[in-house]
Amino acid sequence: MGELRLMKGNEAIAEAAIRAGCDAYFGYPITPQSEIIEYLAAEETHKRTGMVLLQAESEIAAINMVYGAASTGKKVMTSSSSPGISLKQEGISYIAGAELPCLIVNVVRGGPGLGTIQPSQADYFQATKGGGHGDYRLIVLAPASVQEMSDFVKLAFDLAFKYRNPAMILSDGMIGQMMEKVELFDPVPRNTEFDQSWVITGKTADRERNIITSLHLESASMEKHNQELQKKYIQMQEQEVRIEKIQCEDAEFLFVAYGSSARICQKAVDLARAEGIKTGLLRPQTLFPFPTKEIEKMAGQVKGILTVELSMGQMVEDVRLAVNGKIKVEFYGRAGGMIPTPEEVLKAMKQKIIGG
Repeated sequence: MGELRLMKGNEAIAEAAIRAGCDAYFGYPITPQSEIIEYLAAEETHKRTGMVLLQAESEIAAINMVYGAASTGKKVMTSSSSPGISLKQEGISYIAGAELPCLIVNVVRGGPGLGTIQPSQADYFQATKGGGHGDYRLIVLAPASVQEMSDFVKLAFDLAFKYRNPAMILSDGMIGQMMEKVELFDPVPRNTEFDQSWVITGKTADRERNIITSLHLESASMEKHNQELQKKYIQMQEQEVRIEKIQCEDAEFLFVAYGSSARICQKAVDLARAEGIKTGLLRPQTLFPFPTKEIEKMAGQVKGILTVELSMGQMVEDVRLAVNGKIKVEFYGRAGGMIPTPEEVLKAMKQKIIGG
């Protein structure tokens, strides 16, 4: 067993970044994720592993620092919360277009606008549909516990480098601020040997300069680049879908929820079954690639699906596409930092699906 600690979710992400061999962090404080940069600073990462830590002058500066550092083949990351992630969108699109690996953490807060500092899941569209310009995708992981906040850092780096693509951990203010026991993985040494074929090294005796850019001025070149990117996204959809099923074997009704909403639904499943209602929970751990096939398969088993989100309804659209009209799909959500109880979620299931 690895080292056990009681940690906040944000602290677990920061500690995991150090242990995952992260080479550099560039960020800017914003509630409710400021503990990430605070923890890294307190740990004096330059002494502990040699990791570079820099508070940039803005979110825009931070993401462009990530762009530059990622082009050297190093493990780099940034973190922010909703308005800050919005400011990073142009840079994220550039990084995706240049096919560079990095980790972006979004501890979501309420919106739109400046919103609240309370938990939300209303950045789903932004994260999964390409919040910036152009046809691109992020690998999006959705932790539902402090343990997964830690585990998904290592996984996100692994996937980012496997596909040379930005990866995002889409959390929220609840999981970022809550404290739970977490088993920390053993430290991974910072990587000093990696594939040099795509990184910036400068001109050497045996190679020309490698130019990293997302600029393709010729239409045919831009189209070809987009087609190559799509091949990569299709491969992700075929190989990287991750879900958790809870009491789905005999379920007649199904919750689909991720992150903190899934925790609430898990209790709602227990309450439903105590009343003799056979209910299950399908929890996407990857929001892109989305578990379309798994939800489609469950649509052949259950009578109806309720998606539960801390938003006005976003993931529900992908669930409806997966179900393709075979069964009823409804949505229940709260916004602005309001958190539903398991009892409220079960009531919504009864009203919208079972009795609807």
